[in-house]
Amino acid sequence: MGVIAWLVLGLLAGAIAKAILPGRDPGGCIGTTVIGIAGAFLGGWLSSTFLDRPVRQEFFDAATWGSAVVGALVLLIGYRLLFGNSRD
Repeated sequence: MGVIAWLVLGLLAGAIAKAILPGRDPGGCIGTTVIGIAGAFLGGWLSSTFLDRPVRQEFFDAATWGSAVVGALVLLIGYRLLFGNSRD
């Protein structure tokens, strides 16, 4: 997959992670989008490095989507733990 595909995947993974963990985030919509994109990269890297599951070249691979969403969830939870809910 190219960089543009990873950005789209990260954007969608961030939206899915936000739907799973609703609430007000300190970074708002843009922060959640950046976290989703970083989570997609992190999830893909962790999956290929530690789980010996190479990232497929196909955009619609369930394992790639799962690892991107899990990576976005991990980063979103970490972001909330570090910065709290400062938008109250």
